[in-house]
Amino acid sequence: MSTIWKPSVTVAAIIARHFGGDQQFLMIEEETAEGVRINQPAGHLDPNESLEQAVIRETLEETAHDFVPTELIGTYLSRYVSPTTGEEVTYLRFAFIGELGRQHQQELDHGILRTLWMTPAELRASQERHRSPLVMQCVDDYLQGKRAPLSLLFTHPSALGV
Repeated sequence: MSTIWKPSVTVAAIIARHFGGDQQFLMIEEETAEGVRINQPAGHLDPNESLEQAVIRETLEETAHDFVPTELIGTYLSRYVSPTTGEEVTYLRFAFIGELGRQHQQELDHGILRTLWMTPAELRASQERHRSPLVMQCVDDYLQGKRAPLSLLFTHPSALGV
């Protein structure tokens, strides 16, 4: 019997604002097996949802804010090896730019400690606490102006359980 290798598909929301003359990014602090880490609002693609639906849901769960994706920054492939278990996982991440919407009165997802706004300099200075190297790569790609239209993404209705 052969095994088929499958990457873990994830989405991330890259949300920027200008505040007091500085550009800042909405980040989350989350509890992980390796301690408290910094990440964008991000998570796994669930069955029966599109990539856009996944990033909307994950942003709401992790920040209690609505999110409307407007563009794709890029797709990213990385491998993670757990320092505690040695388990290897390959992640295929789709990073979206979008508009932050209304804040809801709800608890943040399990493991999410808080949201915070960070400048690119603060993010660079805290890279040892990033959930993955993709955190900084997505911010750098945003700052370099990398953009792709959402029309490049297509979800066949069969993937939505329709």
